[in-house]
Amino acid sequence: MSDLIVGLTGGIGSGKSQVSDQFAQLGVTVVDADIIARDVVTPGSYGLQAIVDHFGETLLNPDGTLNRAELRRRVFNDEAERQWLNNLTHPMIRTEMQRQCREAPGEYALMVVPLMVENGLQALVDRLIVVDVPESQQRHRTALRDQTDGNEVDKIIARQASRSERLALADEVIDNSGPIEALTPQVHRLHQKFLTLARSRSSATGV
Repeated sequence: MSDLIVGLTGGIGSGKSQVSDQFAQLGVTVVDADIIARDVVTPGSYGLQAIVDHFGETLLNPDGTLNRAELRRRVFNDEAERQWLNNLTHPMIRTEMQRQCREAPGEYALMVVPLMVENGLQALVDRLIVVDVPESQQRHRTALRDQTDGNEVDKIIARQASRSERLALADEVIDNSGPIEALTPQVHRLHQKFLTLARSRSSATGV
């Protein structure tokens, strides 16, 4: 059972996966909202059946799995449909994230949620790390990674919390504007800080 839940978030292209991978290499349990979001709509799940009932079977791939690209296209510019989807999936994702964090071995768990600030989920964690990069780097990295033109990337960034909004809620900030090697000392410093915090909590509760 983890005594401490640490949240990790950042804008698109900020390098959240690079950071969470380094925490995982230190033995920290990583609970990733994107992975859970896929799990709650696997074939045979309530989530997938509800989506098919709402949108139709055209949302399915030939193998019966969800066509996530088509679903994103359907809801991206339709606020009512996006809200319907969020109301369906977010409670399931939130419940599963909390369960996995509570049951995680080790002294703390890392909850990775790309839209944590946008969805007000920072209340689920004890400390919040924001992975920070300038918006110009977000655009460049995302366009390169996803082979997406700049206009599409700008639309995604515009729908996310601003850099200043994320930083205002951060307990800790990881600067990922430099080379990947610069992440390691930042992650190690925070890892030791969270271990100390988790142990002090355990001592205070007598666990």
